[in-house]
Amino acid sequence: MSSPARTGEVIGVLGGMGPAATADFYAKLVSTTPGSSDQDHLRTVIWSDPTIPDRTEALLGDGPDPTPWLLDGSRLLREAGATVIAIPCNTAHAFVPRIADHVGLPIVHMIGEVARHLTTLSPRIHTVGLLATTGTVRAGLYQEWLDRFGIRLVLPDGAGQDREVMTAIRAVKAGAHDDATTMLLARAAQRLTEQGAQAVIAGCTEIPLGLPVDAVAVPLIDPALVLAQALVRRAATEGTTGRGG
Repeated sequence: MSSPARTGEVIGVLGGMGPAATADFYAKLVSTTPGSSDQDHLRTVIWSDPTIPDRTEALLGDGPDPTPWLLDGSRLLREAGATVIAIPCNTAHAFVPRIADHVGLPIVHMIGEVARHLTTLSPRIHTVGLLATTGTVRAGLYQEWLDRFGIRLVLPDGAGQDREVMTAIRAVKAGAHDDATTMLLARAAQRLTEQGAQAVIAGCTEIPLGLPVDAVAVPLIDPALVLAQALVRRAATEGTTGRGG
C-alpha cells in the first residue's frame, strides 16, 4: 500500500459528539495508518465541538436541530485546509443530507462504509444486529444502507433499547466505563444474537468504549474503525494516482 501521507489529503474530523469518541476515533485513525515514522501519517484537522445539540433529542423532536453547528464546523474544517470530512458519530449522519451540498468537500459516509464492509466478511453476513442510539434507530440510517446490500437488520425491543442500550450510552458519555455498563451492552448484544444476528454493529461511537469485543459471541463491528480504514484506503488510492504527491 502506498503511504497515505504522500498525498495531498487532509482529513477533517467533525467531532465532539462526544469528545471521548472523537479521541478514540483519532487513535484508531493513527493505529490503522501503515508507516514507521511520524511522516507516514495523515495530516488531520480535528474540530471537536461538544456544544453541538444532542442528535437523538433533535430526531425525536425534543431538542434543537444540530444542522447549523454541523455546517459551521464543516466550513471551519474546509477553511483549515481539510480535503475530506469524516464524522465519527453515527446519529449525526441523519443530518448529512442537510449539509452535504453546502460544505464544498466530500464526506466519507461512515454508515455506508459499514454496510460495504459487512459484504466483505466470510462467512457471508445475512443478518446483523444493531446497538445504537434511539435517534439512529428511529431515523432508519442502518436499515436504509443494509437494505441496499440485502442484509437483514435486527434491533433490541423497546424496553431493551431504553433500559440497556441508552442507559449504557449515557453512562459512557458521563465517563463510566465499568462492569455494569459492559453488562448492559453485552446483554443487549446477546439478545440480538438470539434473533439470528451473525455480527453486531456497535452503532454509536460510545459503545466500543463500554463493550469489549470479547464480550460478544459474534464479530462486533466498530464503525469508527471502519471509517478510519476507509480514510486510509482513500488516501493511499490518491497517492497511487499521483495527486498531491
